[in-house]
Amino acid sequence: MLSVKNVEVVYNDVILVLRGVSLQVPKGSIVALLGANGAGKTTLLRAVSGLLDVHDGAITKGQVTLDDKPLHTLDAPKIVAAGLGQVLEGRRVFGEFTVEENLRVGGHTRSGGLGEAIEEVYDLFPVLAERRKKTAGYLSGGEQQMLAMGRALVAKPDYLLLDEPSLGLAPRIVQQIKDIIVEINQRGTTVLLVEQNATMALSIATHGYVMEHGKIVMDKPAAELLDDDDIRDFYLGRGELATSYRDVKHYKRRKRWLS
Repeated sequence: MLSVKNVEVVYNDVILVLRGVSLQVPKGSIVALLGANGAGKTTLLRAVSGLLDVHDGAITKGQVTLDDKPLHTLDAPKIVAAGLGQVLEGRRVFGEFTVEENLRVGGHTRSGGLGEAIEEVYDLFPVLAERRKKTAGYLSGGEQQMLAMGRALVAKPDYLLLDEPSLGLAPRIVQQIKDIIVEINQRGTTVLLVEQNATMALSIATHGYVMEHGKIVMDKPAAELLDDDDIRDFYLGRGELATSYRDVKHYKRRKRWLS
């Protein structure tokens, strides 16, 4: 299990971003983390993967554990070696490298079997096999997202953090990405999926968390979140646009009063 327990994160020694966040990602599962822009989702992933210091951030309280072993005391390379991988928001492929060179970079921590791992990625993403010699910067947005995911998978992580994999993609490509996430999970990789596309995320997750202003405000089985009226209003696009999940509930109360 990947476990986050009462974690607080501060940037630049003064800006409190995460406020006692706790969540669990059981081995073998897909867990969705929902929230609007600025909710703290990416900061949480940085806290798990050891990338906070790059952004002048630090965990000031709480702990992160992977299979009961502390992660929050390790640097990013050791966290990768412990079995955790991350696909950053915005893909972040090496645009001047070929597809295969990008994949080889993802496997630099492996002591052997790199060729076999890359072939497994090509099996999962046939379009990458077709473009293995093509410069990554010339791939479509969907292909770059597949490459970013494949690059993380070359290291054979037990747990994979996905940050907004559907961002900016056409609906048809989003469906493909969703199916690939399910396939990755079925092949044995546990997934923490951070998404604003709640419909996509909750349709494949076993459990979901809703984050707002640096706190977890709700956690339920994914199917129950899909059926929750307030969640449907804010995250699934029904009703008036609101700036937060809390605003949705306030708006609905006000609407009842006026009627």
